[in-house]
Amino acid sequence: MIFNIILEPEDEGGFSVTVPALDGCFTEGDTEEQAVENAKEAIHAYIEGLEKLNQIKSGTDVILKEVETAL
Repeated sequence: MIFNIILEPEDEGGFSVTVPALDGCFTEGDTEEQAVENAKEAIHAYIEGLEKLNQIKSGTDVILKEVETAL
């Protein structure tokens, strides 16, 4: 899956990261590279938590597609 992330430089150094598609999913890092890696881990943990709560279903027979819609 592909997610957009937002990196924001912090006044005291480092970066804060939010994942707009996943409400409440955020992390930080001392460098941009570390922030991106931490974001990947945060996304994985977020989705794993949803799976545990049965809010999404996963399995080998799942079909993933991208759709485009006009707003």
